[in-house]
Amino acid sequence: MKRIFLFLATNIAVMVVLSLVLSLLGVDRFLTGSGLNLPMLLVFSLVVGFTGSIFSLLISKSMAKWTTGAQVLDAPSNSTELWLVDTVRKLAERAGIGMPEVAVYEGEANAFATGAFKNSALVAVSTGLLESMTRDEVEAVLGHEIAHIANGDMVTMTLIQGVVNTFVVFLSRVVGYLVDRALSRDNNSGPGIGYMVSVIVCQIVFGIAASVIVAWFSRHREFRADAGSARLLGSPQPMVKALARLGGVEASSLPQGLASLGINDKPGFLGLFSTHPPIEERIAALRGIR
Repeated sequence: MKRIFLFLATNIAVMVVLSLVLSLLGVDRFLTGSGLNLPMLLVFSLVVGFTGSIFSLLISKSMAKWTTGAQVLDAPSNSTELWLVDTVRKLAERAGIGMPEVAVYEGEANAFATGAFKNSALVAVSTGLLESMTRDEVEAVLGHEIAHIANGDMVTMTLIQGVVNTFVVFLSRVVGYLVDRALSRDNNSGPGIGYMVSVIVCQIVFGIAASVIVAWFSRHREFRADAGSARLLGSPQPMVKALARLGGVEASSLPQGLASLGINDKPGFLGLFSTHPPIEERIAALRGIR
């Protein structure tokens, strides 16, 4: 519940700030005396909807390091770190992408990949993952994260988030306008309290619906990354074993911006807000790979 609240609060804050900036620039003049200027509103919605998600993508590596405390292994100091870097390099070459930065952070079993570009991404694993898994299982997890990068999943999820944000901004203001017109006696007056309240309420309600859509895409993408790991390693068995191991340990909660990029996530309300499918379903899908 805390994660959902933070997600909504962050999106509302971004939209409010962008709305104020665009108001100063005069881009928000979609409410006219003759009605609602839909083309202008669409431009406004696109700018607000995509700016936040694209900005988040561009700073994703820096934010990931800061929020998790991940330390990049520029100079491996022990055999485990050296093996980790060499394994990521080998998998990246098989996937046809540039060598990502490799990092380790303190925490329970989890891992994630992030970055705006395929050839300059970041792969990070937790100390809990390294301590609780065999090297074959860790390699499978690394293959999963490399598959995310090779599939361009970070960019894909950013575009999906931008699209749903655009619809949230657009529809909330259309509903707000209709409510305001229904409550106002003077159709020539500017937007009233009905418009402002309706926009706020609709952004919250539509924002919840949008997060369900984004989570659904994320769950679908996890199956592809699992299959990608199986292809990179030549067999689905290491990933099956890694997932089975994850099912028996406590998965750490990643920051909201990284939750959909991890190897595992705690289930959300009725599964609707979960960024990852149940581990049992992921294992069954892998066992169906020939």
